[in-house]
Amino acid sequence: MRRTVSESIFAEAARVKSYNFSVSQSPLETSVAIPRLTPRAPDSHKGTYGRALIVAGSRGMSGAAVLSGSACLRGGAGLVQVAVPGEILSTVAAGNPCYMTTPLAQDLRGRLGSSAIDELVALGENWADVIAIGPGLGQAEAMPAIIAAVVERFVKPLVIDADGLNALAKLDSHSWQKHRMPIVLTPHPGEFARLTGCSSDDVRSRRQELASQYAANQQVVLVLKGHNTLVTDGKRAHVNPTGNPGMATGGSGDVLTGLIAALIGQGLEAFDAAVLGAWVHGRAGDLAAEHFGQTALIASDLLTYLPPTLREVGG
Repeated sequence: MRRTVSESIFAEAARVKSYNFSVSQSPLETSVAIPRLTPRAPDSHKGTYGRALIVAGSRGMSGAAVLSGSACLRGGAGLVQVAVPGEILSTVAAGNPCYMTTPLAQDLRGRLGSSAIDELVALGENWADVIAIGPGLGQAEAMPAIIAAVVERFVKPLVIDADGLNALAKLDSHSWQKHRMPIVLTPHPGEFARLTGCSSDDVRSRRQELASQYAANQQVVLVLKGHNTLVTDGKRAHVNPTGNPGMATGGSGDVLTGLIAALIGQGLEAFDAAVLGAWVHGRAGDLAAEHFGQTALIASDLLTYLPPTLREVGG
């Protein structure tokens, strides 16, 4: 009997010890220009600008869902729905009146449970134009199975961050190389080290080499966060010039995830959405730091400065 991708993932994952960087690459094209938003047509409507599904949050981390969903709204998505474990729905719903919320099945610790898989996939396929998953989900036992099902069954663009990446790191990378949708991964160096099996020192010293090879092998857009965030699809590379150390605060990455999803939902190609998202995210952080200082800056301050930043790129 033919195994599903999910079954293959778990059958193979135990013997995968480190990532095989075996792809041969042509020289990377260096991307410098920042994509711009196109003016909105007078007869456009909310459906024109994308339906974004944000899958985020768990007991104790409802803020991740609020930040990501709010950033998606501020990033210009026409409709945003935030799917969360049932017990935190009221908290997340109170966080912003402009997005919708939906409850998903949870485990005893308030994290997504395996029984949420079919409901989540149906919601994504029937409603969304783009799906972002990972912020604040926690490392539940069901998370690898949830991510495996999402990658196997979704045909819509995906943005995977945070605990979604931690779950992805537990899967066999070969099993999802031939995915059917554009995928953007947004790891910090520690998460990228887990994805590849490399040491943190290797990630720091061979940053562009490892990131571009991984992106090429896995056919993804990789946003390797940190000072001068690197965006690559294995063919092109962009080093982001914006941002500051004040953004090294909990929730900052959740804002970036929602922002990139919003840009994809508005029709930007995944690489362009990631480049523009990283620039806008960092620029909003720079404006926030000018007002609040770097020490006092928190992630919700980025939401305040997304509007003026987006105006700089045509929004």
